[in-house]
Amino acid sequence: MKRKQTSDVHNHQKKIAVINDISGFGRCSIAVALPIISHMKVQCCPLPTSVFSNHTGFADFFFEDYTEKMEPYMEQWKKLNLKFEGIASGFLGSVRQIEIVKEFIEEFRTKRTKVIIDPVMGDNGKPYPTYTPQMCEAMKELVSYADILTPNLTECCILTDTPYRETGWHRTELFAMTEKLAQVGAQKIVVSGIDMGQYIGNVVYEQGKQPKIIRSRRVGHVRSGTGDIFAAIIAADCVNGVDFETSVRKASGFVKQCIAVTEQYDIPRTDGVCFEEILGNLK
Repeated sequence: MKRKQTSDVHNHQKKIAVINDISGFGRCSIAVALPIISHMKVQCCPLPTSVFSNHTGFADFFFEDYTEKMEPYMEQWKKLNLKFEGIASGFLGSVRQIEIVKEFIEEFRTKRTKVIIDPVMGDNGKPYPTYTPQMCEAMKELVSYADILTPNLTECCILTDTPYRETGWHRTELFAMTEKLAQVGAQKIVVSGIDMGQYIGNVVYEQGKQPKIIRSRRVGHVRSGTGDIFAAIIAADCVNGVDFETSVRKASGFVKQCIAVTEQYDIPRTDGVCFEEILGNLK
């Protein structure tokens, strides 16, 4: 007997829409989010912003902008009446793409949807070369849509107009900056990658709770894609109902494990981390 078709037939499983680029090599963005979110028993539905043969950390790469295809792509999802427990955005390449993400959230967000925004804007105190002042202002508007924000320290400084410095942050300064960012709207924030000597710190903020810092001992070298792994775990845990602090500890610990196992191989830093080797450890 055939199952009766309904307008909700495609919505019997938890889903996250992941709006990011596709890099065929280098283990970042959707290429990282899809296997991790799927492993955590949530369907990952990619909406590509662009296609790269390998990410921009390499000297050369093939690139195709997907901006003009994003809205027709979204229209097909509307026809299917897709509903998402999570909407997660990553690197965006233009003001227009940021506007399209806002349109997507407005169209697909329901009462059960959580929006997770990773404002991939820069690192080491500087915006990425593609990030113009206009894009920075547009991102400040986009983060107001977030339930969860996952900026690194550089991005948190940009979003709050705070002068950046690499080290020497006092916890009161970090907490004040995070609370300022929370005033834009996000209920939960984790500011990652804070240099604390032999440790890497993450500031964890939840509305109605005292902010705290979670530290993890530094291992290995900085590698591409670790922020995407971190954000993917946070997103999947969010729709699975996992406590936020628990999720941050899990994400931080898994990234540390990934870096440690990658150090055992002769892997260039551009090639990301060998998360495949230990994906089974992620629960």
